[in-house]
Formats: sequence, structure tokens, C-alpha cells
Amino acid sequence: MDYTIVGLAAALLTSFSGLPQLIKIIKNKHTKDISLDMYIMMCLGILLWLIYGILKKDIALIIANIITIIISGTILGMKLKYK
Repeated sequence: MDYTIVGLAAALLTSFSGLPQLIKIIKNKHTKDISLDMYIMMCLGILLWLIYGILKKDIALIIANIITIIISGTILGMKLKYK
């Protein structure tokens, strides 16, 4: 079995998992039900995973976490903006 395919599928699913939430926020500009603390912790964790991927020179980790930090960081920014 090729484990790379499983890893790439997992990376795509988790990286884009915040996209439905982001689209919903963009449409209705409502973030009341989103936890600020959770998104701060999430973005910090993603940033650390990105740094880890860079240090390990693991392109899959780097790409997945760049995508995820863009989506989660945008949600965090919108949470702060529409608070």
C-alpha cells in the first residue's frame, strides 16, 4: 500500500476542513458562535506545525500547514473584526 496517498488525502481533508466555516462567515459576517480562544490556539498550533515541517524539510507538512494557517488565520481575523 502506498502510504503517501493516505497522507496526502488526510492533509487535503484537514487543510480544507475550515473552508465551509470561512465561507459561512464571509456570507453572513457573523462569528458570535465561534470560540476566539480555540482559533488562537489553533493558529499557534498550525504555526508550530509549519515551523516543524520547514525544519524537517517535509513538503507535505509545509504545504498542508500553509493552507490551514491561511484558512484558520482568516477565520481568526474575521472573528476579531466582527466581534
